[in-house]
Amino acid sequence: MAAGEPTLPERGSTLLAPPIAAQLTTAGLLGAALLAALHTTSGLGGVGLMGGALVLVLGGALLARSGERSLGPAGSVTLLRLVLIAGVAGLVVQHLAGRPVRDVVLVGLTVAALALDAVDGWVARRTGTCTERGARFDMESDAFLLLLLAVYVASDLGPWVLLVGGMRYLFVAAGWVWPWLTAPLPARYSAKVVAALQGVALVVASAHVLPGWAAAALVGAALVALVWSFGVSVQWLARHADPGAAQRTTPVVGTEFSWWRGLLTGLAALVLVAVLVAPRDPSALVWGSYLRLPLEGVAGLALLVLLPDRWRRLLAVVVGVLLGVGAVLTAFDVGFVSVLARPFDPVLDSPLLEDGVGFVGSTYGSAAEVAAIVAAIVLGVLLVAGAGMAARRVAGAAARHRRGTLRVLAALGGVWLVGAVAGLQTVPGVPVAAATTAAATVDRAAAMRTAFADAQRFRAESGSDAWADAPAADLLGGLRGKDVVVAIVESYGRSALDDPGLAATVAPAVDAGQARLAGAGYGARSGFLTSSVVGSGSWLAHATLLSGLRVDNQQRYYTLTSSDRFTLSAAFARAGWETAAVQPGTTRAWPEGRFYGYQRAYNVHDLGYRGPSFGWASMPDQVVLDRVSRLELDRPARGPVMAEVDLVSSHAPWTPLPHMVDWDTLGDGSQFAAQAAPTDAAARSTEQVRQDYAHSVAYTMDALTSWVQRSADPNLVVVVVGDHQPAPLVTGPGAGKDVPISILSRDPAVLDRVGSWGWSPGLRPTPDAPTWPMEAFRDRFLGAYSGPPRL
Repeated sequence: MAAGEPTLPERGSTLLAPPIAAQLTTAGLLGAALLAALHTTSGLGGVGLMGGALVLVLGGALLARSGERSLGPAGSVTLLRLVLIAGVAGLVVQHLAGRPVRDVVLVGLTVAALALDAVDGWVARRTGTCTERGARFDMESDAFLLLLLAVYVASDLGPWVLLVGGMRYLFVAAGWVWPWLTAPLPARYSAKVVAALQGVALVVASAHVLPGWAAAALVGAALVALVWSFGVSVQWLARHADPGAAQRTTPVVGTEFSWWRGLLTGLAALVLVAVLVAPRDPSALVWGSYLRLPLEGVAGLALLVLLPDRWRRLLAVVVGVLLGVGAVLTAFDVGFVSVLARPFDPVLDSPLLEDGVGFVGSTYGSAAEVAAIVAAIVLGVLLVAGAGMAARRVAGAAARHRRGTLRVLAALGGVWLVGAVAGLQTVPGVPVAAATTAAATVDRAAAMRTAFADAQRFRAESGSDAWADAPAADLLGGLRGKDVVVAIVESYGRSALDDPGLAATVAPAVDAGQARLAGAGYGARSGFLTSSVVGSGSWLAHATLLSGLRVDNQQRYYTLTSSDRFTLSAAFARAGWETAAVQPGTTRAWPEGRFYGYQRAYNVHDLGYRGPSFGWASMPDQVVLDRVSRLELDRPARGPVMAEVDLVSSHAPWTPLPHMVDWDTLGDGSQFAAQAAPTDAAARSTEQVRQDYAHSVAYTMDALTSWVQRSADPNLVVVVVGDHQPAPLVTGPGAGKDVPISILSRDPAVLDRVGSWGWSPGLRPTPDAPTWPMEAFRDRFLGAYSGPPRL
């Protein structure tokens, strides 16, 4: 601005000098609209939306702290460029996260932003509103756009491309060390040409219109020109350096350093970093995970430092509390991944917390249950409150040293960017650049949207059933006169047969059971089903098996059991069977029994067991099977029976383990007292847990096959199926969800009905046996043993 030229407010024109608050608000609304449009038309996801919004917020905060009352008409044009740059940033962030981006959209936004670069200068000259701050705003917008393009291109051509977009920032950082580099430079036409070349080269490379070698050559030439241009500038500054500049320093405003306060601030910063980088997957709980650099911490602290004091204090506490809540959810994620092989869903999984508490109580006693609840509450409060106080302390300390903090954060942002593009790692498989909290937030938001949409879709699915109106005469004619027992074996997964460390115990027991059954005249056919759950949630797998719908969360279960869906057990009831459920794991009323079509339901209190508790599975499977015979199959004057029987000796924690006893001496189970030796379940190694699991499955298969062998009913048909794979602690990662299923019968006609299924002969399915979704079993079973459904 020329000396004596009036400032913008003195011009008296609201059109030329709109208030900066109005300009920033308008830019924010336009930016939100652009990001929403990109989300709708170009698939910009949650990560990209957060990246674009961050650029808008940080850019607005920097401008708000500039002290300007207005950015002028040229500044309004540059703000529009900032809006377009935020859109580019969103796309680049999404690309950096490994998600697809449309080149044409990114290039279009970039070209528009570059075109406006000429417009804002023209507007400033025509309106006489050229200012030093406006020129600085324009230059920083150009530099940041080039950095974004360099990040996008670097993913294809290599990390060296970052030098094209980062050279300007390296030059600024060098000025912090050598102040003579911050002196004004004379205008050079060659510098403008070189700057324009960088934009052209990066835009062409971003468009992917050239072969890879040609794009690399073009960008490499631009980089050479850029190095030359900066070299010329540095040489000029060195020749004209003021020798006394290094001696003139700006006084530091602040308070005397206190080691105690510094230690507390450092500890607070470590707490926040640990919260931000804590992994959600237990397999990633290694020391290297806590040496990562969290982008959210860098950007969030920069924003807090730029805010006015009254807003910063409040927002720091709010952000800290939210981080603490996120840490609690992360802890739930670790637990759920360990047991269920999936993260915690706040919408769908809340009912499972009560079941988890009940499992602790039934396994380790009421004292352990109370202690677990108290510990969880205390830890949760400490995490939330501690993170809030830590954020307030760190933000306050950073604000007292604002300039130094922003410089450090800028340097850390550069390190993060290089680490992200170059794939730097703290330890193998653990990247230096972390955005764990942002990714978790996006994932949880997406999971919540999916959950609400899934509820609507599943409600429609549960109301559509081709078998619902099938007459009794058309149902299950191939099993007339047979007693049918559906034996659901807890945690009996494919790993029990395929994992060498488990199969060494389980396979001999299954083979011995097969020999036992063959000696009694039983044949068997076996395959695999893919369960809806892993590790826990048995009732969801049972619902999937019997309803013909995939039930993999609690909301689906509630929707299903409140519908009139026609279940497999209800089909037996309609066709004339007496139906019963024998559930030793149920301790209270089970109203869902009416939905399934069971006429009788037995819980743990109805089975007359007086022996010791075997972990969560209070009674041995031998006792359960004996009660099936006494309560259902041996009743006089009965019709054919269909019974679901839950065998739970193979339920976690797989200790203590029962052993086979003489069937004739079972009685009330008191004789098992000698087998229930106290065991410290929590102190076992992983290998001990695996072996205990294998022995529990072997015991269940021994009990089941010996019970079938000694059955006096020649018309007994048994369906044996696992409900889900055990926890990943037992199987290791990537074990899948498949479970074995077998049909046993002494009547060849029963097995002939499923001959077209391609199942393996015998009780142990071969590795290449067919694998179906568990929800497909109901329809296939009804189709094999019934007439076709009437549509």
